[in-house]
Amino acid sequence: MRPGSRLSLSFRLRGARRFRYDNRMKYMLSLVAVAVALLAGCRVSDVREMTVKVPGMAAESDVQQVRAALAPLIGIDKDKTVFDVATRTIKVRYDSMQIAHKNIEIAIAEAGYDANGISAVRKPLAAK
Repeated sequence: MRPGSRLSLSFRLRGARRFRYDNRMKYMLSLVAVAVALLAGCRVSDVREMTVKVPGMAAESDVQQVRAALAPLIGIDKDKTVFDVATRTIKVRYDSMQIAHKNIEIAIAEAGYDANGISAVRKPLAAK
């Protein structure tokens, strides 16, 4: 480079004339990158369905206790949650971007029921 000349990035393409990488090119490339990012979008939700085996759920009162344990959890579609006492299973639709499946199983275990191999959390009896 000659002394006193402007600093710029340039290179030769094979068999082509000199290509100059200047500010207009940077601006256009950044606009294209932003447009691609906006059009691609980002993942906002990931709705999944899982089946939880709850061997201790034998009556409607058990269903109500498990339902109460799941009520405060964000990300569960409570309208599409199906409790089946005959097979002792729960089908849960949830958004995995808001809650993990293990959190659902732990909430059921904390209600006092085994859930997919996670043992129920037994609360100590109050001393008299």
